Amino acid sequence: MALTNSYSSSTEYFFTGLDEIKPEMIREATQDARRSAQQFAEDSGASVGGIRTARQGYFSINDRDRFSPGHKKIRVVTTVEFFLVNN
Repeated sequence: MALTNSYSSSTEYFFTGLDEIKPEMIREATQDARRSAQQFAEDSGASVGGIRTARQGYFSINDRDRFSPGHKKIRVVTTVEFFLVNN
């Protein structure tokens, strides 16, 4: 995390470790997508097949809240489409 002091505003904190956490966040997002697909499949009497398409959207980095600018909230948006197989 980088720390800078600006004369026009208060201290700012920048997160500089995205490349280090990116692979794990994408892995977790893919696992979450598969869990959701499995629920859809179960509800419809099907099963989940392989990935049809996958797109990494964007990462957003924001302050956790306005009172804790040194703590960041990092979010990844992904889109994963799976094949559903009729049982």
